[in-house]
Amino acid sequence: MSVVSLNKEKNVHTAEPTVNSAPAQPVVAVVIPLSTTATAATPSLQRRSTWAATTRPVFEWLLPPVIGLLVFGAIWATVAALTQGLPGPLKTWQSAVELFSDPFYINNPNDMGIGWNILSSLKRVATGFALAAMVGIPMGFVIGRYAFMSRMAAPIISLLKPVSPLAWLPIGLLVFKAADPAAIWVIFITAVWPMIINTAVGVSKVPQDYMNVAKVLNLSEWKVVTKILLPYVMPYMMTGVRLSIGAAWLVIVAAEMLTGGMGIGFWVWDEWNNLNVEHIIIAIFIVGIVGLLLEQLLVLVAKRYSYE
Repeated sequence: MSVVSLNKEKNVHTAEPTVNSAPAQPVVAVVIPLSTTATAATPSLQRRSTWAATTRPVFEWLLPPVIGLLVFGAIWATVAALTQGLPGPLKTWQSAVELFSDPFYINNPNDMGIGWNILSSLKRVATGFALAAMVGIPMGFVIGRYAFMSRMAAPIISLLKPVSPLAWLPIGLLVFKAADPAAIWVIFITAVWPMIINTAVGVSKVPQDYMNVAKVLNLSEWKVVTKILLPYVMPYMMTGVRLSIGAAWLVIVAAEMLTGGMGIGFWVWDEWNNLNVEHIIIAIFIVGIVGLLLEQLLVLVAKRYSYE
């Protein structure tokens, strides 16, 4: 046998695996404790993050309006300082505190508190608005439901809707022979158009498939209105109601300036005759705040009776 073959056999023999007789060493896990500084800082960081998550939405909701009011007050104070006779925010606030310290006093029929005037205007607006709703909403359903009625009413609405509400005041005075019904008439004619138009548009937008289902089920007209049309038309109708109440509250001030008697409009005109500019500015804020409250009330009603 050659030397080469001996070496190969030797290599093969030496290449066989050998069993290690030494026992396996156990694996030891080393636990390194966290530092006391990091452990103490973790609850503090959690409290900070919780506080930030809680207060951030409040600041995002509250801070922009506050900044806007401050900017508005600064502009108002600057204009008042440059304009003779125009009261600034501080003087107007002092007058408002004095005015609302007794808002329901009665000295005589021509000298009553601001509270009575606000209630008188709200009463007229509520009456005219209710009459407009009783007429405008059903008329909107009829116009939107039947094409013949829609074509018949279109020229009348197009002709009368652009007319200024105050242009109807002389007609009201002529027909009703009194200032109070004439003011209510102006509120009615102002509030009725948005209700008619928005309700009619909502009815016309109802999908034809819904009406086909009503025909298949042989539903009565009352069930078609209450079960199909009303749920679908509710958003359109409430939009018209909100537009109507806003326009009615704006118009009542001008109407009462012309008709006289009791009301926020007459009160503004009376304070102008007395050159009490602070009270005029206060009345402007009162009109804006009451209008905002009326609109928000209708928003809540719309959400309460929403079918979505």
